[in-house]
Amino acid sequence: MSNFHRICLTVFFIGYSALTMAQAPAASHRISAHLKGLSNKTAYLANYFGPTQYIPRDTAQSDAEGRLLFDGANTLPEGLYMIVVDAKPVMQLVIGEQNFSFEADTADIVGTIKFAAPGESALFYDYQKFLQKQYKQITAIRNQNGANNQTQIAALQKESNTYRTDFIKKNPKSLTVKLLQAVAEPEVPPAPKLANGRPDSLFVFNYYKSHFFDGFDFSDERLLRSPFVQQKLDRYLKELTVQTVDSLIKEADYLVGRAKANKEMLSYTIWYITNQYEQSKVIGLDGVFVHMAEKYYLTGVMPLSDTASLSSIRKRAQILKPLLAGKIIPNMSAQDSLGRPQALHSVKGEYVVAFMYDPDCGHCKESAPKLKKFFEDHRAKGMQVYAVAINNTPEKWRQFVREQKLQGMVHVYGPSSGINFEQKYDVYSTPTVYFLDKNKKILARRLPVEELESYFQFMQRQQPAKPKAPTPTAKAGSAASTKK
Repeated sequence: MSNFHRICLTVFFIGYSALTMAQAPAASHRISAHLKGLSNKTAYLANYFGPTQYIPRDTAQSDAEGRLLFDGANTLPEGLYMIVVDAKPVMQLVIGEQNFSFEADTADIVGTIKFAAPGESALFYDYQKFLQKQYKQITAIRNQNGANNQTQIAALQKESNTYRTDFIKKNPKSLTVKLLQAVAEPEVPPAPKLANGRPDSLFVFNYYKSHFFDGFDFSDERLLRSPFVQQKLDRYLKELTVQTVDSLIKEADYLVGRAKANKEMLSYTIWYITNQYEQSKVIGLDGVFVHMAEKYYLTGVMPLSDTASLSSIRKRAQILKPLLAGKIIPNMSAQDSLGRPQALHSVKGEYVVAFMYDPDCGHCKESAPKLKKFFEDHRAKGMQVYAVAINNTPEKWRQFVREQKLQGMVHVYGPSSGINFEQKYDVYSTPTVYFLDKNKKILARRLPVEELESYFQFMQRQQPAKPKAPTPTAKAGSAASTKK
């Protein structure tokens, strides 16, 4: 999936979410604010969509004194919102009630905000005010050099924990509490001791991971309009899961299973995981994308009314599946400069770098000297390069090889093969590099030429150490041990 397709999928999902929320029963919202320091500004009321994106829901123009009114004939979907001015968030609001008013000074929103009546946002800021007070006290104590500083800080932390527990008990159904519980960290008990008397070193991690979503309500779609769903998914997959395809697939399926508690949560979870691994920053993890596409999109578990997006995902999965790490790269044969066919699978070498490039590509020209140095540094160790000019004229191909002085490599002219390189080898930008072992198994795909050296050194470190030859010892009675 090109970046264009990735953007299309993202836009589709946001549009789909906005459409489903717009299908709620028609009603009105009216939110009146008086924000000192916000005079004559255009303000947007927007809900979170992940930690870095938001969906605008209404617009208001403040007067000279900072008064503004968000007023509309529709119900705002419940969630965590922000008021955005000049592309920057000014403050947050928890939208539950559709009609309320408040005032605050933008220089200190938490310290000065006042609501005309109780509600979700008022509850949210009650908690924020308490945290702010505790933080100020702890900071003041830390700036002192008293002997009992830690005791005072511990007492304040205990007070904070007690307040939080009571707050949750008093407001169990509020969205504010759901948000607090969603970001809560598991409280890990002391590790049990093993038979040898030592604490179980794996207990803390395993307990933390297994209880990571204890407070997170997958059935509550309101959490989708907060930064916390994406943050929790990211943390679980990228920090608490071993970064291998098999491990990530197992955990992705686990998360999808949890998300089945709510249709919108399920759609978001499938979309987000799929989107993350289509072009993963970690080499070799695109197998997760193929799994998600085949198991959820192509089976209809993830419904897509947009047939173009579904077709794009299907095509992308079909291209990537034979190119995943661990698979034998599809063979190809193209002519060398003498017109002889040279097959990729026939190249001899302990390792083979398949370098697919365009002779007119500026980045390819920049990469060629680095490829040449890497090849020459490791040629004696069995390194070989299969360099394929995927397009352009034979003259420009030969000129590229000659000017870059890439002697010793296997050079072929791609157009002589009749191959569509984008479809067969996922070459949508050049250069595209595959790092192969002697059996042409794919070790890494789309590896930057600049990273060939570090990746090769990594591969060398993974090789088992060769056993040392035993030191010969003299036998009793031998000439070396016979006394003269």
